[in-house]
Amino acid sequence: MNNAANQQNPRVAGYPLANPLASNPAIASLLAQDENRPPGSGNSGAPRGTTTPARRPSDRRMSATGIDTIAGQLTDRDRAILRSTYDHRFLTVRQIRTLHFADLAPTSAHRKAKRVLARLRALRVLGALTQRVGGAHAGSDGLIHYVDAAGDRILRNRSGRQARRTYEPSARFVAHRLAVADAHITLIDADRNGLIDLTDSTVEPATWRSYTGIGAARRTLKPDLYAETATEGDMVHAWFIEIDLGTEHIPTLLTKCREYEAYRQTGLEQERHGAFPIVVWSLTHKDPATAERRRDALTAAIAADPRLTTALFRIVAPEGVLPLIQAGGAR
Repeated sequence: MNNAANQQNPRVAGYPLANPLASNPAIASLLAQDENRPPGSGNSGAPRGTTTPARRPSDRRMSATGIDTIAGQLTDRDRAILRSTYDHRFLTVRQIRTLHFADLAPTSAHRKAKRVLARLRALRVLGALTQRVGGAHAGSDGLIHYVDAAGDRILRNRSGRQARRTYEPSARFVAHRLAVADAHITLIDADRNGLIDLTDSTVEPATWRSYTGIGAARRTLKPDLYAETATEGDMVHAWFIEIDLGTEHIPTLLTKCREYEAYRQTGLEQERHGAFPIVVWSLTHKDPATAERRRDALTAAIAADPRLTTALFRIVAPEGVLPLIQAGGAR
């Protein structure tokens, strides 16, 4: 880890903090409200209970031969789109285009992505919510994609995993997942353009860390994102990244900070990687003044809590994330 990572924490001697890496938590997507939304992928441990299980038994009644036929029609790019959508749970057309059509000129990428996604929806590899980014007048560019029945079966056939439960997603849950995807894609795009050297990145639930808490209770820390970047000197910066769209109260965010502190004191992450990642909070709100007040309030709450190590955290606005990464986490 880098030299700044050698800072000792007075409560966990020998376990330094890493310098921070942050994702770009984009401003919350504007979602149209719809009372008759079809189900997408489920919450599966999301920090907020904002989804309701939905039953669609007929969606899974697809023959093995039919699934094999569909799988045989998928290109490498199709499979990459399927995997990305599964990992992020929901992706917009713009996000898919950025991830998988960046090799094309903008006009060609727009046309090609539109055709490919229409074909994947027709095959039921992907589905689209009736919620749309930009509302009902956004057209196909506003579609929000999830893994549909055929796509889920194809992924399960390759991994042997259980079927993912299907839910009716709330607009709030979808907005958060899309914001997490935006943050992750910003990192990937910055790496692609040589702005950072992204060596590892995952989104939840692949980011989750299990540990033993007080009283031998099994606990799970659930970061939105985890990432690592490298410097020219082959030193690595590690980051846990949290994104809030202005929907959670400051005490709720402070509780999550304490969960990070409790996990840090186990020493598990330090034993694996040499230092504990910096925790980056990206806070936004539809009202800029409110967003600024919330960032100040969280900063003050962390500083006032004797149980927390203030050097562990960074609180930034979305537009400050990439500069923070490029500066190696300097305040």
